[in-house]
Amino acid sequence: MKILKFGGTSVANPYNIRKVKSIVEKNNSEHIAVVVSAFGGITDLLLDTSRLASNQDPAYKESLKQIEDRHISAIRELVPVRAQSTVLSKVKSDLNTLETLLEGSFLIGELTPKLSDKIVSYGELLSSYIISEFFKSEGLDAAFKDSRELIITDNNYGKANVDFERTNANCNAFFNANADKITVLPGFVAASKSGNSTTLGRGGSDYTAAIIAAAQQVSLLEIWTDVSGMYTANPKLVKQAKCVSHISYEEAMELSHFGAKVLYPPTIQPVLGKEIPIAIKNTFEPENPGTLIAKNNNGNGKTVRGISHVGNISLLSLEGPGMIGIPGISKRFFETLSLKNISIVLITQASSEHSICVGIADEDVDVAAEAVNDTFAYEISSKKIKPVIVEKDLTIVALVGDNMKSHQGLSGKMFSTLGKNNVNIRAIAQGASERNISAVIKKDDVKKALNSLHETFFEENIKQLNLFVMGVGNVGSKFLQQIRQQKKYLKEELKLNIRVIGISNSRKMVFDENGIPLKDWESLLANGEKADKQLFFDQVKSLNLRNSVFVDNTANLEVAQSYPDYLKNSISVVTCNKIACSSDYAYYRELKELSKKYNAPFLFETNVGAGLPIIDTLKHLIASGDKVKKIQAVLSGSLNFVFNTFNDSVTFHDVVKQAQEQGYTEPDPTIDLSGIDVMRKILILARESGHQLDIDSIENESFLPKESLETNSNDAFFESLKKYESDFQAMYKEAANMDCKLKYVAQFEDGKAKVGLQRIPKGHDFYNLEGSDNIVLFFTERYPNQPMIIKGAGAGADVTASGIFADIIRIGNF
Repeated sequence: MKILKFGGTSVANPYNIRKVKSIVEKNNSEHIAVVVSAFGGITDLLLDTSRLASNQDPAYKESLKQIEDRHISAIRELVPVRAQSTVLSKVKSDLNTLETLLEGSFLIGELTPKLSDKIVSYGELLSSYIISEFFKSEGLDAAFKDSRELIITDNNYGKANVDFERTNANCNAFFNANADKITVLPGFVAASKSGNSTTLGRGGSDYTAAIIAAAQQVSLLEIWTDVSGMYTANPKLVKQAKCVSHISYEEAMELSHFGAKVLYPPTIQPVLGKEIPIAIKNTFEPENPGTLIAKNNNGNGKTVRGISHVGNISLLSLEGPGMIGIPGISKRFFETLSLKNISIVLITQASSEHSICVGIADEDVDVAAEAVNDTFAYEISSKKIKPVIVEKDLTIVALVGDNMKSHQGLSGKMFSTLGKNNVNIRAIAQGASERNISAVIKKDDVKKALNSLHETFFEENIKQLNLFVMGVGNVGSKFLQQIRQQKKYLKEELKLNIRVIGISNSRKMVFDENGIPLKDWESLLANGEKADKQLFFDQVKSLNLRNSVFVDNTANLEVAQSYPDYLKNSISVVTCNKIACSSDYAYYRELKELSKKYNAPFLFETNVGAGLPIIDTLKHLIASGDKVKKIQAVLSGSLNFVFNTFNDSVTFHDVVKQAQEQGYTEPDPTIDLSGIDVMRKILILARESGHQLDIDSIENESFLPKESLETNSNDAFFESLKKYESDFQAMYKEAANMDCKLKYVAQFEDGKAKVGLQRIPKGHDFYNLEGSDNIVLFFTERYPNQPMIIKGAGAGADVTASGIFADIIRIGNF
């Protein structure tokens, strides 16, 4: 004999019910018991209808009409016209009885647990009868059997306890004498010893099937649902979740207890003792092998088998000095909750006995708090114990696996993963079996927590980075192009899955939680919503994705001032915007401290030298104990390009214009030519060397005329360059006559910094610096005479974008 159970989605409509019939037909070689749930959504509708009736709201009649229409419509679609009258007559009779029960609840304004069970039982009773008649009309040897005649319980309405001795006897007597090939039974419903309808708890149809399977000692129990087995995590929240092919009874119980809704937790109890395997199958993909739950599964050596969660949890905490060393406190606490019929999901107690904390359902917490405060009223009034503390809107996340007990460091790995993603843990618990590690977190963090943990324990070390990019001009567009080009390589070789979730320019912004297709980013952005820096941050925060990175490709002050908001939410910041790190020293330090405090990398390699590893090299020197004595550098790719290109056959105006057009300068070229850009860079290097310095203490020997520096537009600036062309030519000729080249040099030594145009003689390290290249000489305790030299392209959209990209990869490797 085989037992097949079909859930609410499997029998949600006539189309799905026909799929069920095909599956049943294929198993028709032996006797089959088919246990079915109510049509999808009907149980909730019955509960809502009964609440409306008990609140004396006439709208319950409209809700009842929806229930009637669903069942009548199913009959007319499934059962041939010639056979409909008998089926319709029976169903309408049941619906009339249901209407009478609801009318009674309406008249007295009350809904007792006993009455609620009677009302809600009609979902399964109606669906199973209609499906059995459909099977018969299709030529199957099928019959209906009311489960209330087989499964006997106590009077604990809503979640009745089964009398297995009488139930097993009833099942054996019926099925041993039953000649029908297919027996269709309603799940969820049972009857008390006195004959009243009872129910086995939400999800109890699974339990019904397991009770019958155990009574008949079948070889396999099949649970048919809308997913292909039990997954490593909820696939609706974790897209990378994978089906677990084999799992132990104990692991399945833990996962189902902690929210894996594919299986009702008590289902395993009846079959566990008799070692009857359970197959979880997908009605809509019947060929998929699904998950087999059986004894002694070793999980192929894997430690964590699944990550599950249970939501709508509140923490109830009792604490105070009057608890320490006093026997009976825990007994009174748990007894109080037990008397209120409140189930405890999680327990944790400090070893000092100073506090007890339990996790319970949100819906029970107010009643629980009042009851506990009443129980300990004397201790509370005498200040020995504090009034109970309640924390709502929480979720429990749990790692589950039989092999976890033999592996060290799993708890640390779990908590480290959550901590890196700013998921605060409110309470933890681990059973003595070490099969489960549970953590209580805010419900708003559950998706991020599940995805982070799944990435850590299941995704072959592939780390997902979620980028939010502000600024898509020359540098930003090149950056997106490089990500698109390298995406496959990063995933295969570096185990990084980089997704761009948000993009903004000064006019528009666009978001896609699943990742913006980079081949279409320009058109998607053009059709996005109006740009707003605060709304951009709010959206990044509300998405609350793991491994989030804010990428600033602008030169905007307001954007630079927003970095603390991102860092405080454990969102990493990568920027080529030099404003933040060259502003007030206190702000620079604040960003550094926030990065450490919230474990959010703050990287700005491109602030100096574009894609050159200047800051990174300096950090390594300092970290290894070396000390910087002097820094000499040509740090402006734009100025180096200008003075390498300028000569007596071309005007200074034309060279600067060319530099701007080729993207070597900032949009406002005075930032480069005034020396402010170089000042910012040497300031950043001085600070990264460990020195406290502000920009107003840097000496700037400007070569530009005062009139040029004071212009208020690019047009006016370029006109001023024409006016002073003779001065620029004089500078060039003076250097050429001395066989020198003009270089704009930054220097830091003895705590002081200066920048300015210098004549560089032959033989100097700066003399042959070509094009827009940068060069930095680090004189340190280890490199006192022959400096460490870093040299290469220091300007341009491509190299700057590659420097930002390199910082992203650094974050991926953290």
